Amino acid sequence: MRLLTVDTSGPVCGAAVLEGERVLSEFTAQSGNTHSASLMPMVERCLEAAGRTLEEMDGLAVVTGPGSFTGVRIGVATVKGLAHGSGKPCYPVDALEALAESTGASFQDVLVCPMQDARAGQVYGAFFRNGQRLTGDAPMKLEDYLAEARGRSESPWLFTGDGMAAHRGIIRERMGGGALFAPAPFCFLRPSAAGLLAARKGVPVTWQDLKECYLRPPNAEKNRKLLEAMRHE
Repeated sequence: MRLLTVDTSGPVCGAAVLEGERVLSEFTAQSGNTHSASLMPMVERCLEAAGRTLEEMDGLAVVTGPGSFTGVRIGVATVKGLAHGSGKPCYPVDALEALAESTGASFQDVLVCPMQDARAGQVYGAFFRNGQRLTGDAPMKLEDYLAEARGRSESPWLFTGDGMAAHRGIIRERMGGGALFAPAPFCFLRPSAAGLLAARKGVPVTWQDLKECYLRPPNAEKNRKLLEAMRHE
């Protein structure tokens, strides 16, 4: 199966083209440009580098969250538009599962702890071992997430994701020498890993049914509800 995959759920914007288990091309960037400015040129370069066209793709995969509200929305909206225009099916991919896949697949009997930074001392997290999901995705205070990791397994614990990068010092302080940290080239979500997950386990949906996976309401939604409540006081 040929898949175009995009990810804008975190600070890194990325795209990849896969053919079966082969990665034909992959582009990632963490720059000052917004994902909305970077993504479509990156998709075009990725297809060109792979020697493929959008029409030759069997489907379009996208990371639907959890992650940055704005970033997730950009990736999902872009894929919806591409799928609508091309008639291709969409494959939603979970960000934390793709992080675990790209970082921890080669580790045996290690608790893999993917974390996306949720700001304000919180993370989006889950736990995996030997390629198997142990928990669902959840927003947690960092301290609660680390306590959950301790309760689920003795060391070592393998931490990855932009949440790990943001809170590395605290993790080392709380978890001690049992904390393992993914190396820099592997601590961000790779779009190729998301594409491989989609190819192996993905369930196709139409562009109309493709939705973002928010674990908590975006700030805009919270502000709207607050304003509504204030009007009724």
